[in-house]
Amino acid sequence: MPKLPLFLILIPFLPFLCTSFSPENPSSRRVLVLLDDLALKSSHSVYFKSLQSRGFELDFKLADDPKIGLQRYGQYLYDGLILFCPTTDRFGGSIDLAAILDFVDSGHDLIIAADNNASDLIREIATECGVDFDEAPVLFQGIGHSLSPANSLVLKVLSASPSAYSANPKSKLSNPPSLTGSAISLVSILQARNNARILISGSLVMFSNRFFRSGVQKAGTLTKHEKSSNEQFLTELSKWVFHERGHLKAVNVQHHKDGEADEPSMYRINDDLVYSVEIYEWSGRSWEPYVADDVQVQFYMMSPYVLKNLSTDKKGRYFTAFKVPDVYGVFQFKVEYQRLGYTSLSLSKQIPVRPYRHNEYERFIPAAYPYYGAAFSMMAGFFIFTAVHLYNK
Repeated sequence: MPKLPLFLILIPFLPFLCTSFSPENPSSRRVLVLLDDLALKSSHSVYFKSLQSRGFELDFKLADDPKIGLQRYGQYLYDGLILFCPTTDRFGGSIDLAAILDFVDSGHDLIIAADNNASDLIREIATECGVDFDEAPVLFQGIGHSLSPANSLVLKVLSASPSAYSANPKSKLSNPPSLTGSAISLVSILQARNNARILISGSLVMFSNRFFRSGVQKAGTLTKHEKSSNEQFLTELSKWVFHERGHLKAVNVQHHKDGEADEPSMYRINDDLVYSVEIYEWSGRSWEPYVADDVQVQFYMMSPYVLKNLSTDKKGRYFTAFKVPDVYGVFQFKVEYQRLGYTSLSLSKQIPVRPYRHNEYERFIPAAYPYYGAAFSMMAGFFIFTAVHLYNK
């Protein structure tokens, strides 16, 4: 019996080999970590262990490894990417700027850590995400950056103190610095419209064990802390980036006529209907009911004819009732939910609305009673007039 080539044998198993992000279990994910130097595995081990302890599978590679790639046979091999390689001028394998941007555009997450030696490639990736790194280090061990005013999706998480400024410390200032105070961002985040999340840090050493464990004294005071908050700060940030926090899902979208349980194929104008949806938030281990008072539903055709706030039972279920407008056509139930720090929800369900059939109108409309009375009174008057005219001598 002839032997099949190895790649033909592996084809049925590709869905299992190429794991991908699952909205049902956001923490069960593979992350590619690209490093300038493998020594970073030990110098930043506390941060990496915090990720591994939460169920992430980290694949460490040198940034110039000729065998690295983000996808194979059209399937992404990883669900997140960490770039701890600020000095890299060129990635190995099939990874380049376009591949990383496609990775984010397909809904995957990204962490970038740079320093004052950031290469043009790392700067270009950050620029595509709405962040411009400054050309000199500031008063933290790394590099500051400014946020692009054209990108409304990027936000500052950590900014410089009001007295800080960004300039080259080795040269004399001839002009006022362009970046000063809290306008200097040190760590920024971005959530794309497809819910992919990006973290950009101006410091790589910020993630190191030394910075995790070193003491801190606040400038200008005698207050001293035995341990910095870097570990807690970056752990919480990584939870957000990798969808362990602020990740929402919507299930069980239902609508039906009031008093019925089955979903109809269409509604009639002026029907009373009930709409409901269940929304849950990933807590890192399980799905918990999401509780908010700003979830809305639209009954939409070209423009919203009905806009209603959804009530909640605080167990994940959101619901409301309203009357179908006196307009027939093809409508949509739409929920567009966008809240800072949470994945956006975009739900739509199409349903036609018909007018009354000819045999569904009321036989006698109360508003027409005066006209009915006028017609019958005219008939009675004509009958009396005829009788009088015929029999009156």
